[in-house]
Amino acid sequence: MTESLNVGLLLFLPYRALETRVFRELAAAGFDDITPAQARVFQRIGPHGTRLTELAEQAGITKPTAAFLVDQLERAGYVERVPDPTDGRARLVTVAERGVRAVEASRPIAAAVEAEWTAHLGERRMAQLRRALEDLREITDPWR
Repeated sequence: MTESLNVGLLLFLPYRALETRVFRELAAAGFDDITPAQARVFQRIGPHGTRLTELAEQAGITKPTAAFLVDQLERAGYVERVPDPTDGRARLVTVAERGVRAVEASRPIAAAVEAEWTAHLGERRMAQLRRALEDLREITDPWR
């Protein structure tokens, strides 16, 4: 008898497949200098910027690790640090032009993967999956 995988792992496997595909295709498009660890910080940057401490908290890493990853992203041109308009002592991490281009390049890749999943599951089951995951987000995403 085969053992069933727990739901967490079942959620992780397709995520990892999507992530791998996005990174592979982004690399082919010239964005070959961003790592999954950097992306986990990068994807948490809000539209008006986010403080480093918040990025670290949301990514579940230490502030020094977040600072190291942001330094790498900044050197590669994906982010920049700017003064926080609400606190002159603080800085915000914002998405730089190269980061915007990478995000724009990633969108059709993710959409293609979702289309493949929809073709595999069917429209109804994919819609049910999306609704179920959105419902779970209510109790699992503290930064929603």
